[in-house]
Amino acid sequence: MLSGPHASFVVTSYALATAVVLILIVWIAIDYRRQKARLRELEASGVTRRSGRGVADI
Repeated sequence: MLSGPHASFVVTSYALATAVVLILIVWIAIDYRRQKARLRELEASGVTRRSGRGVADI
């Protein structure tokens, strides 16, 4: 498959890049859940979004 003097470097580089991408995906998923929870808290306390207003409200 992959052999040669640089094989360990290539495999390590791909493994590191894969690990970084997976960590970013997990981080984004956790942050998304936190943001959704925070929005629910704000909406439950009566805070409304400006983007939710109609044109007549402006």
